[in-house]
Amino acid sequence: MSETSPPLAHAPAPTDLLDDRERAKLHWRSRRGLLENDLYIENFFALHGARLNWRQAYGMNELMNLADNDLLDLVLARREPEGPLDTEEVREVLGMLRLSGGAARPRA
Repeated sequence: MSETSPPLAHAPAPTDLLDDRERAKLHWRSRRGLLENDLYIENFFALHGARLNWRQAYGMNELMNLADNDLLDLVLARREPEGPLDTEEVREVLGMLRLSGGAARPRA
């Protein structure tokens, strides 16, 4: 008797927006040890968090797999993504991170 997998729940399309729970999980996972990275990431979520899609979440997760210094080198454009990290998703999110700026933004 063969075993069958239960039917899969609806998988989100790459352009579907993250729901609040998934966005919060991504934000939590994105916390870093270097203040410089955290400033860029916090501004990134302040500017783009409500409009993040699954494709961008994949790119962000790939960047969060890096060591802090490697991530900072990419954010500051000291180097560009290479090898398996050089994907459209990573480059898109990296561009968004770079444009978000690392300076603290005044609160409204």
